[in-house]
Amino acid sequence: MTISSSLSAGVSGLNANATRLSSISDNIANSSTFGYRRSVTDFHSVVVGQQDSSRHIAGGVRTSTLRLIDEQGQLQSSSNATDIAVGGRGMLPVTSRAALDQPGTLPLSLMTTGSFRPNAEGLLITDSGMVLMGWPADPDGTIPQQPRDSAAGLQPVDVTRNQYAGNPTTEVTLGLNLPAGETRAGASGDPLEVSVEYFDTIGGSQALQVVFTPNVPGAGASNSWRMTIADSAQGGTVIADYTLNFDTAAAQGGTLDTVVDNLGAPYDPATGTVVITTATGDIEMSIGRPGDLEGLTQLASTFAPTALESNGSAVGILTGVEIDPDGIVNAIYDTGFSRPIYQVPVADVPNVNGLASEDNQTYRVTNESGPMYLWNAGNGPTGETMGYTREASTTDVARELTNLIETQRAYSSNAKIIQTVDEMLQETTNLKR
Repeated sequence: MTISSSLSAGVSGLNANATRLSSISDNIANSSTFGYRRSVTDFHSVVVGQQDSSRHIAGGVRTSTLRLIDEQGQLQSSSNATDIAVGGRGMLPVTSRAALDQPGTLPLSLMTTGSFRPNAEGLLITDSGMVLMGWPADPDGTIPQQPRDSAAGLQPVDVTRNQYAGNPTTEVTLGLNLPAGETRAGASGDPLEVSVEYFDTIGGSQALQVVFTPNVPGAGASNSWRMTIADSAQGGTVIADYTLNFDTAAAQGGTLDTVVDNLGAPYDPATGTVVITTATGDIEMSIGRPGDLEGLTQLASTFAPTALESNGSAVGILTGVEIDPDGIVNAIYDTGFSRPIYQVPVADVPNVNGLASEDNQTYRVTNESGPMYLWNAGNGPTGETMGYTREASTTDVARELTNLIETQRAYSSNAKIIQTVDEMLQETTNLKR
């Protein structure tokens, strides 16, 4: 008798709309949850037995609920440098703080956005206890090669390991004028000195003592100087020695002509630099190219520095961290120096909607999602990492309220079916009386 199938159809309709109500309720409840992805409930008809024109057996309805993880919410700016979102496809690798205390491999979860702040241990962590993961940088700031198809190289981002840092000097610019009259016959031949500060690998202040001694001829002008460089970190030992010859032609008068190395640190005329080896490492010193007025010159003027510059700084104290579009986490120090300390990759899977949803807007890789691959942010199909940014919920409250009204009406209609079937069955029962 098909009347009983109508009862079953009505019950399935109640269950289906109750399921839809559940997803709508979840969406509305999380309309202000950063990183939340809305879910939708789809209805599918059920056919029972063979249908023909003489009768119809109600099969009812079944449902499937899908979380639309591939949708992206609006990006909203914030005042926290480590509020991080991905501007496009991909997710951030995270693990739970509780998992750090457990032995074995850390479980990896993925999240689209997070408000990370250093905790007492220096870990970048959200209020819900999710710790940001990344690849640690070497002391020189480079990121070693890491496996891309597993989380084996990922470590919790810990800023306390970088509370203090020195910034060693690697480049020096030496620009000054040497008085042309000092290389003429009868000149005093007194050396001229200049000191250039540099910082060693532990942030200590050292000095390069540069001495210019004119070559005074018996007659005429030599237009030639001897330049020596001594390192204070090596007790004043001379570490470089050059003969500087200047051009006196009309077009290029006063510029370098040739530079002769006397101690094994060759001059590169293409770049105008020499590489000198100090007690703590190599420094590239720019003295100017032949024919170039930038760098060392010999003009009829006084001994005057025009550009004495160097990079590097003393030991700095960590003041904060920031993430750049490439996923590089940079430590910022009070000296103005910054350096990479971690790289946060962006994880991607073939089927994003196949990820398993977990608490705190996180997701787990499954067979349905396919294997994970870790990209450099902004490479491949992935978006860039964005600091000072959070991603809003994908819930559209107006749409959900419309769905809520539709669901309520559909539920009431299915309840009416059950009520009608009950009344019809009661009529059938009364036939026996």
